[in-house]
Amino acid sequence: MNIAALLTSAGINIVVCVVLFSLYSILRKQPSNVNVYFGRKLANRGGSKNLDLSFERFVPSPTWVMKACDTTQEELLDIGGLDAVVFSRMLVLSIRVFSVAAIICTILVLPVNYYGHDRIRKDLPFESLEAFTIENVQEGSRWLWTHCLALYIISLTTCSLLYFEYKTITNLCLVHITGLPPKPSQFTILVRGIPWSPDDSYCEAVKKFFTYYHPSTYLSHQIVYKCGAVEKIKDDAEYICKMLGDGVEHSCKPSMVQCYFCGGTNSFKIIANETDSIHSRTGLTDVHIIARKKECAAAFVFFKTRYAALMAARNLQATNPMLWVTDQAPEPRDVYWSNLCIPYKQLWIRKIFTWVASFTFVLLFLIPVTFAQGLTQLDKLEKMFPFLTDILQKKFTVQLVTGYLPSVILVLFLIGVGPMMMLLSAVEGPISRSSRKRSACYKVLYFTIWNVFFVNVFAGSVISQLSVFTSITELPAQLAKAVPTQATFFTTYVLSSGWASLAFEIIQPFPLFCNIFQRLVLCSGQDSYNGTLTFPYHTEVPRILLFGFLGFTCSILAPLILPFLLFYFFLAYIVYRNQILNVYITKYDGGGQLWPIAFNTTIFSLLVAQIIALGVFGLKQSSIASAFTIPLLIGTVLFNQYCRQRFLPVFKNNAAQVFIDMDHRDANCRRMDEIYDQLHSAYSQFSTNSTQSGCFGYPGDRERAQSRPIPIDMERGKESIKQDMSWAIHR
Repeated sequence: MNIAALLTSAGINIVVCVVLFSLYSILRKQPSNVNVYFGRKLANRGGSKNLDLSFERFVPSPTWVMKACDTTQEELLDIGGLDAVVFSRMLVLSIRVFSVAAIICTILVLPVNYYGHDRIRKDLPFESLEAFTIENVQEGSRWLWTHCLALYIISLTTCSLLYFEYKTITNLCLVHITGLPPKPSQFTILVRGIPWSPDDSYCEAVKKFFTYYHPSTYLSHQIVYKCGAVEKIKDDAEYICKMLGDGVEHSCKPSMVQCYFCGGTNSFKIIANETDSIHSRTGLTDVHIIARKKECAAAFVFFKTRYAALMAARNLQATNPMLWVTDQAPEPRDVYWSNLCIPYKQLWIRKIFTWVASFTFVLLFLIPVTFAQGLTQLDKLEKMFPFLTDILQKKFTVQLVTGYLPSVILVLFLIGVGPMMMLLSAVEGPISRSSRKRSACYKVLYFTIWNVFFVNVFAGSVISQLSVFTSITELPAQLAKAVPTQATFFTTYVLSSGWASLAFEIIQPFPLFCNIFQRLVLCSGQDSYNGTLTFPYHTEVPRILLFGFLGFTCSILAPLILPFLLFYFFLAYIVYRNQILNVYITKYDGGGQLWPIAFNTTIFSLLVAQIIALGVFGLKQSSIASAFTIPLLIGTVLFNQYCRQRFLPVFKNNAAQVFIDMDHRDANCRRMDEIYDQLHSAYSQFSTNSTQSGCFGYPGDRERAQSRPIPIDMERGKESIKQDMSWAIHR
């Protein structure tokens, strides 16, 4: 690939971005699209202002960019929760690291790469991109120390920034726990694996167990019931059959009621309410039997203090580890109710199944990745398909095929990875929605790093790709040979999967299409999306970390990727903050648990970059640079181990010291009785509104409290939102 092909790919993506960003600036000002681009505000705000019908509504304006940049961290924390703040700080960290890398590599590495070998140079547009990589540096060159120095600067800068970020985010997590009002999850544990007894129900068994073994701290409990759609239909059918079997005639009196369908008068039987009919026909014994049938072997157990709940969640409750299994309960909004009834003994089988399914999916994905890589090698493509020879002789076709199509094809196939991994993570049986999304994040991250980087690096047939890893000792040398040759593909991938994906993210094509289809084709005034979308951390966090991985591994090998990558992080910072502020709502908060994923991936990226550099220095016969790289590897591993000991336990477990201090504070303020009264209702399984807060605090509650209440009439509420568009027109 030459500079002209790279500029062709960049030009196509720049045009796509400019068009879509301009279109977004216009579409967001239209009242009919308020539910698409202001879903969060539609869910949280009300009010009425006169609609400005000026010409400015149809002119693109960049003021929404200023709004996204001016939002403070405190405002972002209140709107999107701690996960949004952590995600934003990931982008800031990437901007800082790759700003340093771009400056250092442009000054030191890029000139050495270009002038590192005596050869006949072409005009710049026709110059091959390999001329700007370390592959162009001749063996035994004295200038390879510049690459080693750049690697040291990038590694030390990254580790320093990681340390301060880890420390800052850890403090944010502690403040998030202590600063907010009491959370019901702090007093609650989830118990699974309750043993079945023919004499006692699950509810009675939980009460007897915790009353006997935790007599001074046990408060109450709430059993988990079967709540699936199929289960509900079956129970309703059984209830109706029982009513008909017991003789409805004796308890129902005929009443002359007008029929509103035919206009006549017919005799209808008015059935008593459900509670009266149950008590009058079945009796208390039957009610007890029905309740036992619906019970699951899981329950929420409430304790009088946070410390007591913490100790109960940490300790083994029975000699059989598969019985009376305790975990800290998730927040009420975060509970994944449908998975609580899964028998605990099935979970290990489910995890094995999901990992086998994930591995199979990875193997199947080798086919499109190999096909995409084939497009970057025209000589192989012509041999496989001789009839394409005439087409591939055209200059623009060559630039399009080698510079744009491979990355676009790979991006299109990667679209289905996120939903597939989310489905597999749900099958695993997580107890919370945030843990399901976090598990999907891990799977998508492993999947993309493997397929986008390693499989593309060792391009060719599937068999040759797998045979490369038969010898682990040859891995550094193999990576050192393959990565510089594929660095150009990674550069175009950043353009197509990075820049263009941000443009499609902000335009929201699917909700926009559904909105237009419903209004123009179905002629319906009802909005499709009323603040129901949550931020897709399971796909966006792996995307950010993948680009960081590519930046680290290619920084000293092919520095041309760094300007494109740096621009992507700047653009992502603006786009994602705008989406968090306006589009996505926060139903639950993961408590910043995404940061350990980012830290571990960054350290892994550094180590891979250093291993590849070690292999390259060995191939280039630079013993001094190779010798200096080994201490850098050891230092990175030691830094990772120190941070894992210093900060990671805060994310895995709650501190007893913090919980005891909070218990004393609430006891001195006489708030315990109020907390006890609302604990049971907080985990109401069949409540129509699971967002009851009371004295408890959740992300966005403060904003909803300060904003105008949503009208009871939802249609009037939406109209008031649409009339409140003057602020959007000028943003």
